[in-house]
Amino acid sequence: MGVYIKAISYYLPEKILTNEDLVKIFPEWSVEKIANKVGVKERHIAADNETALDLATFAAEKLFEEHRIDRAIIDFVLLCTQSPDYFLPTSACILQERLGLSRDTGALDFNLGCSGYIYGLSLAKGLITANIAKNVLLLTAETYSKHIHPEDKGNRTIFGDAATANLISSEGFAEIGEFSLGTDGRGAENLIVKQGALRQTEKMNDITVDENNNLKSSDYLYMNGGEIFNFTANSVPALISEILEKNQLRQSDIGLFIFHQANKYMMNYLRKLLEIEPDKFYVYLENVGNTVSSTIPIALSEAKKEEKLKGNIVLAGFGVGYSWGGVTLKV
Repeated sequence: MGVYIKAISYYLPEKILTNEDLVKIFPEWSVEKIANKVGVKERHIAADNETALDLATFAAEKLFEEHRIDRAIIDFVLLCTQSPDYFLPTSACILQERLGLSRDTGALDFNLGCSGYIYGLSLAKGLITANIAKNVLLLTAETYSKHIHPEDKGNRTIFGDAATANLISSEGFAEIGEFSLGTDGRGAENLIVKQGALRQTEKMNDITVDENNNLKSSDYLYMNGGEIFNFTANSVPALISEILEKNQLRQSDIGLFIFHQANKYMMNYLRKLLEIEPDKFYVYLENVGNTVSSTIPIALSEAKKEEKLKGNIVLAGFGVGYSWGGVTLKV
């Protein structure tokens, strides 16, 4: 039995943080420098009282309305987020009630970052293949802006907030192929928020600057850009090779590659490293930024609108964990 992506919608918060806004805060930078370095001109930021759960709710309602989906068919909810409203209960359980879904609906959260959409597709496919569910609502929702220190200009230029809603079913526009997944927890310290959960409950107030001039604090998001770059450069080529092998495809068989939209420099480097033609490498970053687990489904949705999804598609996510994953789609 085939498993498919049937529909995608996404939601962006109303508040917009432009490069012009950032230059007012960090005058040592210029609008052009930010755009040229990270490829982002503006990013959407959740309001102070707006959470990932709220964004996920808006995205799901938009999915139902845009694609005329009867919410009564949903029998499982998967929510990927690293910024949940509560330690407990599970945000997906709250979503079941908010969205008016049946009490026969299964629901769970899973905590992953930039590889989260790929893992979510694998979980949804497994549920449907095992006849546990027929129609899975896969949601990605992140508010990384709430993890970032106001003076952290590096991360503030990159990240935006967003949520996506996807209907995974036994029919649709893209059949989900075979997966390649991987993990290397040795890289955990290179992209981390240390404070706030049970390992470190108290504020550390230990702000410093690392050797690469990145703001470093246990109380906020820390990203060692150099180490993340090295991890990506080493892991993604092997990931793509394994995806192609598992799906019995060659690189020339692929009509479009949609990678996690990390930043302009990283994506250009990977495209050249893998010798992918520019017209087969999709980028949608400029007006949304790096939205973590939502980057791939947002890009996939936009590529579909532009009618660029034809034949075999490769999706690849990689980042915090370290965690990586890829899959092919057949359109």
